Amino acid sequence: MLRFLSISFLIGLIAAAAPAIAQAPVAEPTPPAAEPTPPTAASAPPVPPRPTAAQLPVRDPHAPGFVTATELPDGAVPPATADGNFIIGPAHNRAPETNAQPGVPKGAIFEFTMSSADSKFYPGIARDAGTFGTADPSDPTKMTVTTSHPAPYTRHVAVYVPSQYVPGTAAPFIVGADGIDRGLFTTLDNLIAQHRVPVMVAISIGNGSGDAQGSERGLEYDTMSGLYAEFVENEVLPLAEKTANVKLTSDPEGRATMGGSSGGSCAMIMAWYHPEWYHRVLTFSGTYVNQQWPHNPETPGGAWELHAHLIPGSPAKPLRIWMEVGDRDNLNMNALRDNMHDWVVANENMAKVLAAKGYHYQFVFARNAGHTDRAVHVQILPEALEYIWQGYPLKQ
Repeated sequence: MLRFLSISFLIGLIAAAAPAIAQAPVAEPTPPAAEPTPPTAASAPPVPPRPTAAQLPVRDPHAPGFVTATELPDGAVPPATADGNFIIGPAHNRAPETNAQPGVPKGAIFEFTMSSADSKFYPGIARDAGTFGTADPSDPTKMTVTTSHPAPYTRHVAVYVPSQYVPGTAAPFIVGADGIDRGLFTTLDNLIAQHRVPVMVAISIGNGSGDAQGSERGLEYDTMSGLYAEFVENEVLPLAEKTANVKLTSDPEGRATMGGSSGGSCAMIMAWYHPEWYHRVLTFSGTYVNQQWPHNPETPGGAWELHAHLIPGSPAKPLRIWMEVGDRDNLNMNALRDNMHDWVVANENMAKVLAAKGYHYQFVFARNAGHTDRAVHVQILPEALEYIWQGYPLKQ
């Protein structure tokens, strides 16, 4: 039933987007002068300039309203066994586990592509280049996008299989967003060899192109529903198993999601709507803000609803969550001024509500760090992976 509802939703989306395609308008019994001008890339609102890292404010982790956090010595990372809130930085030294190490067995990597023409979940949309949307004057939480329309895409997928994998056994795995993550694969080589995480498969899935409202990536990652998880379950994982000749576990305790920015909120959304599939979540600079398009009155704040209403108002789910945000993370990155576009506040709010509901979570506030900061990523990824896999048998 979920699958059919999701397909119906996409059909409605494409129908709604169709007026943005250059077509002759339907004749009306009114003078031509009264006809509205069809939106085009030339007349659509341009992409608003994004603030540079230097223009973004540096946030204080001890600011009023933020969670109480343990400040670690400069260069240190939290223990992989500890729940709660931590502050790291300003120095971010690369963890040795993120570099290839001599004598460590390397996993095999299998790659394949997927076409929108073959998808029953995502037939494809795109927003015209150089255009964006405008805030709805009657509702500041809504973005109006007139230049989004059906469009094809090709996505790239990579499957990492560790050398220790025993053919025919059901392997735990982690699903990642936004393309092939070779750094993750190298880190897993080292952590698996050190018996710090299970012998796991990793599946890196490219997005369908574009970003934010009106794009295929935005539709996949920012939509508050189980659709993307259903796409992964029904279309990606079977191809991954076939291509890499592996068997993936159906046990949600052995399944994790990860990503950064909208890929991070997507990782959380996958587990939130389908906890029967995923119990472990890892996010860098999660976009827990109002990025959803088309607008959905059931979740009018997009992913902001996770900490505003959904988590506080629902029984705790069996999820284990790791999150990070930078002190110079994103703030008001588009035309909406709805008080739901502050990445630092959004992640702080996530930590607050997860603690109140008794979740196992670890939240890291990184000083001297921007959005999905690379230096932070390579400093703390090994610890983050160890944290989310706590409680799962290593079987090595």
